[in-house]
Amino acid sequence: MKRLFSLLTAVALVLSLTGCSGSGSTENTVTSADTSVSSSSTETTVSQEVSEDNDNDADIAEDNKTSASTDEKDELPDIALRDAVEAKAGMFVGCAVTGSEIDDAQVWEIITTHFNRVTLGNELKPDALFNYSVTTCPGKETVTFNGEELEVPKLDYSRAEKILNKFLEWNRENPDREIKIRGHVLVWHSQTPEWFFHEEYDKTKPYVDKATMNKRLEWYISTVLTHFTGEDSKYKGMFYGWDVVNEAISDGTGGPDGIRTDAENSESLNEDRHGSNSSWYHIYQSNEFIINAFKYANKYAPADLELYYNDYNECNFNKRNNILKLLEAIKAEEGAPGEGTRIDAMGMQGHYSMDDPSSDIILASIKNYARVVGKVQITEMDITASSDYKGQEDQKEAENEKLRKRYNLIYFAIQGSTKIDYVDFEGFTFWGTVDHYSWLQSRSNVGGGNTTGLPQMPLLFDENYEPKPCFYVFANTK
Repeated sequence: MKRLFSLLTAVALVLSLTGCSGSGSTENTVTSADTSVSSSSTETTVSQEVSEDNDNDADIAEDNKTSASTDEKDELPDIALRDAVEAKAGMFVGCAVTGSEIDDAQVWEIITTHFNRVTLGNELKPDALFNYSVTTCPGKETVTFNGEELEVPKLDYSRAEKILNKFLEWNRENPDREIKIRGHVLVWHSQTPEWFFHEEYDKTKPYVDKATMNKRLEWYISTVLTHFTGEDSKYKGMFYGWDVVNEAISDGTGGPDGIRTDAENSESLNEDRHGSNSSWYHIYQSNEFIINAFKYANKYAPADLELYYNDYNECNFNKRNNILKLLEAIKAEEGAPGEGTRIDAMGMQGHYSMDDPSSDIILASIKNYARVVGKVQITEMDITASSDYKGQEDQKEAENEKLRKRYNLIYFAIQGSTKIDYVDFEGFTFWGTVDHYSWLQSRSNVGGGNTTGLPQMPLLFDENYEPKPCFYVFANTK
């Protein structure tokens, strides 16, 4: 395939380490991916921290803008992105992939050449594991769980395993170029069928009580984690982390401490699944289900599997404050497996626009999250197009240059965080590989989505599977 970096792995690695120069070249994608600092170590309030960070970030951001001003595309070697990011920043670089994309041979070559982390975009979400039977329960069975009989819905792992088996084979054949997987996601208000919250798994019947929902929640987390990460799992050791809870904080006022409620907008809870309203909250009326989810995940996850909270609009001042409160609440319940919670990192989704948030605010957000949980990642990064971009051929060069500059500033904000001793920024993941498969190509009013319906070019590779100018922001090892 034309210009797709077919150098031997050893040559690419040498180039990445030496910095040598040369010629270079959804059914439901609604998204909104162990050193810890405890919340007790925070010396000021959340609001004070945010204010101080915004004041202190200016010097670093200005340095970054200055050093990011040169486009060195023509001087760069043909190098694997994963090697370049490791050499320059000491981080992993990942991408998201879905079932349809994994069958595209050119996407597969991009992934296996350039990325060392992958998130399954849809296949580990609850609706996929319930075989996309979102209107009615796909069938029930009785299991013995925690010493009692429990009626549960049947799970279908086939969609996830189709992708995982491909990576499992790759890893066996390429032990020096392993690709690790992020689990996404156990608990989410969206893409969880409404029937899961009701008596007899029938949405026409009443909601279950909290005690019953706790049993279902623990069974689901236990079963999924054991299947994919347990001692007897064929995928044991393949996952590096799992999103335990996703998008539980409101974009508006929400409930107590900003928790997403069952009345975020006018959509009915009787819908098969929700874009905004939370049936989790409808049952619990608090953050109890979130705390429980992290307790159950801690109980059943292997010790080396990182556990995450993941959210979008994470740089918005008010939402950030409420996310920080939630992280502190989870940390306050920390304990041994089977007794307390465990949270290892914050996942900043990174669905950003061409102008917002600023690099200063991104850095401030990284710092604030790190004060509570220590580790931070960007988990779903992409950039929506400029408001005047219509996808016309004569607009692409200018739009690509804007995108290059935007990613440049974001990358330098990320690198700026490494200068801060209490921040452990582990890596970043792009929400896709090639522009034409991006979820942003479809109109969506869900956070971070494409609200205009206009064409988008948010990722590192174009419709011809070729690297764009923004690719070289991250491929530069200097």
